This record gives sequence, C-alpha cells and structure tokens, in this order.
Amino acid sequence: MENRPSGVILVDTVAKAPPDGYALLLFTNGLWLLPLMQKVPYDPVKDFSPITLVGTTPHVLVVHPSLPVKSVKELIGLAKARPGELNYAADATGTAPHLTAEAFKAVAGIDIVHIPYKGSGAATMAVIGGHVQLSFSSGVAVMPHVKTGKLRGLAITSAKPSALYPELPTVAASGLPGFESGSIYGVYAPAKTPEAIIQRLNQEIGLVLSGKETKAKLLEGGIEAAISSPQQLSAK
Repeated sequence: MENRPSGVILVDTVAKAPPDGYALLLFTNGLWLLPLMQKVPYDPVKDFSPITLVGTTPHVLVVHPSLPVKSVKELIGLAKARPGELNYAADATGTAPHLTAEAFKAVAGIDIVHIPYKGSGAATMAVIGGHVQLSFSSGVAVMPHVKTGKLRGLAITSAKPSALYPELPTVAASGLPGFESGSIYGVYAPAKTPEAIIQRLNQEIGLVLSGKETKAKLLEGGIEAAISSPQQLSAK
C-alpha cells in the first residue's frame, strides 16, 4: 500500500493505474471541482469507476462574536445594509468553502468579499482574530472554538439537520430554502475496472461502514458515514 499526497498528482496516479481493483482513490467532490478551476491531466468522468460513497460533512457558518448577528437572517440583513463591507475567510479560490460562500452570496443576494487563505486553519484563525467577519468551514476546524466562545456558530450547510452538530440549524431552515452544500467522500477505481470487482468492493466497504466503531470514528473526524451504490455516487 502506498500513501501519496492529496491533489492532482494523487488523482492522476490512480487514473493511470491498472484496473485490477488494487489501486483505489478516496477523494472528496474536489475530484470534479478541480477540473472546473484548473487544467488537470485526467477526466473525472471517463477515467474513474465509482464504487461507493463513504461519508458526508457539512460546512459550518461561523462569525466573529463581535458581529451583531445571531442567525442567518440577521447576517443577511446586516450584509444587505452594508454591501461590500463584510469579508469572509476561505481556502484558495475553487475550494469547497469558497464555492459554498459564493453560492450563499448568490442565493441570499448579498455582497461579501472573499479573503483567501492557504488552509482552513489559517482561515479560522483570521475569523477568531477579527481580521474577517465570517467563514464557511469544516466543523472540525471551527466547532472547538464555537464551544469556547471564540466564534459564534450560526448554521450548517447540509439539507437536513446533522448528527454532527445537532445544536445548529441548517441554512435552508434559516431563511434560504433549498440551500445545500458540503463535502462528500467517495471511493473510486480506475476506469474499465471489471463490474464484478466494483460490486465486491462496494459490498466489502459497505460492511465496514456499517460498523458502529467505524461510524463513531468518522463522527470524531467530522464525517457522517454514508453508503451508496456506484450509480448513486456517480449521480453526485
């Protein structure tokens, strides 16, 4: 087994691997988002055979405690009253938090400014320090700071309430019906992997994901376990 750094090199390595079931890719929805933002040496549809969804995780909308808002509706109202004055921290352009924030801007009809950072840790610290007013981040990065009062959590971006953060409402239920965003984790094999191998891997991975210990470990990492057919993952 070989573990390589995440990103384009990793994805391309699996895309070019023999389709024998031994080279598998565990990746987020960045698999098809990256090609929309930059040139990559692989085709996310033609070069991979989906196996199963592994888990999902919503983003958490947080604000600096000094911002006079305690709900999504109040944040939208403030942003509309102060167009272009509120900044949000996110990873580099094209990352899931950035795209989530831009979708929020479009649906809410507000003007907030993207301040890019090199990672979720740096983005989180920028909000804690008051350098920016808000962010859409992974719960693992921000919820410890919400619990200590350094950040204020407003909502999560999943379509339904999450067992990960039951204390937070969804954005959809907070004034923007239908809003949904987040990260998914799926397992893929190289294209042309035999169907029998795909189905066997789907079954075996599904058995592991059904275990209580596996579910608990994923929850600790901010991920809700999810099982799917190859077709359901492909439809994502």
